[in-house]
Formats: sequence, structure tokens, C-alpha cells
Amino acid sequence: GPSNAEYLALVQKRIDTLLLAHPYLKKSDIPADMVTASGSGLDPNVSPQGALIQVKRVAKERKLDEAKVKALVESKINSAVVGPETVNVLELNVALDALR
Repeated sequence: GPSNAEYLALVQKRIDTLLLAHPYLKKSDIPADMVTASGSGLDPNVSPQGALIQVKRVAKERKLDEAKVKALVESKINSAVVGPETVNVLELNVALDALR
């Protein structure tokens, strides 16, 4: 839980790793779902914020136009009647592959 020292250390390690891969971000830019895990650890979705903070890195790595990647992410945001908006990572990666 959130008061467990081992868990907090793991979350901090994930924050540090994310900031290394995204040096243009500040800790306050990172949504919680990017550094925590679902109960199973297999959740296929991220928050729109989690997907959007990765646009710059993904565009660079895939040698794609950043504006196109951002537009694609925004088009993949799934609104829910109940619960938060999400982006399905697998669907997004398949769509990114199709941009090539």
C-alpha cells in the first residue's frame, strides 16, 4: 500500500527511470499510472496524460513527426461512461506501426 516503504522505493525508482528517459519532464508532470501498477501488473491502458508525456520520445525513436504522433494519441483516447479516459497501449502501438 501507499505507506509501505518498499512500495514507495519502487515508485521512486520508476519516477527516476521515467525522468531519465524523458529529461524534458518534471516530476510533477508524471501521472500516477505511469509509476504505479494495476493489481495484476498487466493493465493494457494508460491515462491520456501518460500517453501524451511520451509523444516526444516516441516520435524521436520512431523517426516520426511529433505532431502526427500527438494527433494519433489524441485520436486513441477512449472516453468511458463510467471511469477515467484511457489509451489502449497495444492499439496505439499498432497504429504507430501503420504510420511508417
